[in-house]
Amino acid sequence: MAKEEKKEAAKAADPPQPQQGQQTQVKVDDSHAVCSYANFCRVTGSPEELIIDFGLNSQPMGVPVDPIGIKQRIIVNFFTAKRLLAALHMSVQRHEQAFGVLETDVQKRLQPSARGAVAPPAKS
Repeated sequence: MAKEEKKEAAKAADPPQPQQGQQTQVKVDDSHAVCSYANFCRVTGSPEELIIDFGLNSQPMGVPVDPIGIKQRIIVNFFTAKRLLAALHMSVQRHEQAFGVLETDVQKRLQPSARGAVAPPAKS
């Protein structure tokens, strides 16, 4: 092979690199993804990895009497966990900018009458 042909073959083998400031689009095939809903999450781990369990708590108020069934377990290294944290943080910030702050304390979200407080009398 001539010198120029080798250069062209090497150039064709290397995918084009994005220029500084450009974002690359990662292709994802989610045709076989299994979707499930979770309202419970538990995070545990070891020095090397983070274990995230997802399940459905059918008794959301108070301490559950029945065990919560874990339906999904995701195990990631801490580098992936940090990227996940950043992505989730950005997504929640965007949601709150559009729809308002998300209150995670259930007691603060309840209506005053649902907390046992007496509603002020209606004026006639």
